[in-house]
Amino acid sequence: MSNSRLYVLGGVLALFSLLAAFILLDVLATVFFAITVAYLLIPLRRRLEVRGVSRWGASAIATVVAAIGASVVLAPLFVIFFLRLNDLFVLASLLPESLSFEVLGMAYEVTLDEALTVLFSLIRSIGRSVATAAPVVLIKLTLFGFLVFSLVLGGDSVGQTLLALVPVEYHDVATSLNTRARETLFAIYVLQAATAVGTFFIAFAVFSILGYDFVITLATVAAILQFIPIVGPSFLLALMALYHAAVGDFLAAILVGVVGGFAIAWLPDILIRPRLARETADLPGSLYFVGFVGGLLSLGPVGIIAGPLVVALLAESVSLLGDELDVENGRAPEDATEATVEPDASDSATDPGSGSDADSDEATGVPP
Repeated sequence: MSNSRLYVLGGVLALFSLLAAFILLDVLATVFFAITVAYLLIPLRRRLEVRGVSRWGASAIATVVAAIGASVVLAPLFVIFFLRLNDLFVLASLLPESLSFEVLGMAYEVTLDEALTVLFSLIRSIGRSVATAAPVVLIKLTLFGFLVFSLVLGGDSVGQTLLALVPVEYHDVATSLNTRARETLFAIYVLQAATAVGTFFIAFAVFSILGYDFVITLATVAAILQFIPIVGPSFLLALMALYHAAVGDFLAAILVGVVGGFAIAWLPDILIRPRLARETADLPGSLYFVGFVGGLLSLGPVGIIAGPLVVALLAESVSLLGDELDVENGRAPEDATEATVEPDASDSATDPGSGSDADSDEATGVPP
């Protein structure tokens, strides 16, 4: 096949990809999440294949593992709610019959019945919204599962096809970008779990110091909420502060709002994420934080992955350009010099004509 024909077909692929993205805009976030998850599950599928499992079976097992992992993250939240339901009723019984307060010289009084009426109305409204959205959510979850399975099953061929569209002299660039994307995606999911674990220990210490009962329960809820973008542990802290204010304990409301907000809701994102980003993704903490916050504010939940990923690929592109400029100016980059002095078998993996398994691995950007 001539290069011109190959590039025309690549342009057709790009055109229809943009058209599909426009038409499928409502499920674009679902597709993006599915691609990132499948990208990380391909190594598991390969390891299962090495142990004698068929490709279809290995892909199914990897998809089930991902589903179980997501369930394990969210299940404790529902278990804790049902286990502590009686305690919640006891706390509700401690609320005063009425609450009086003054704002700008005007006195206001809110009775418990009025508050409960508003609360139940809000719950009914949320319930109707959830019931209306449930079929759509179920469809998206089903689509997500099918996409993950399909991408894990055929990820190698997709990677080889995309790499074939890249000119041979730029295969090293594609390989570098694939490697950086893989490392960044892995780091993002690891960072999310590590931040939740760190939030648990910080919340445990803070709630213990503030003298709360059921410290493990509160810390677990705060850690699980860390997986929910934008809301996070702030939702729990706001509810606790409102409860303390309702029963007249304004000092406790201020403490849990200010101290808890700083230590539990804000500190893990500042202290844990940037440090681990530097260790796991070789990405400066400041760049990761810019990508995380910018992506979250611009794209919503999908931005917590898309933002750092784009920033990491930008940093890798700058590094590749710098290396190329060094070569043009007669100063070979340090890593290229080492590769020249100490060649190894990995050189054959980037040879388009080698036909080895390593070529397939590089094409997909996932290690065997």
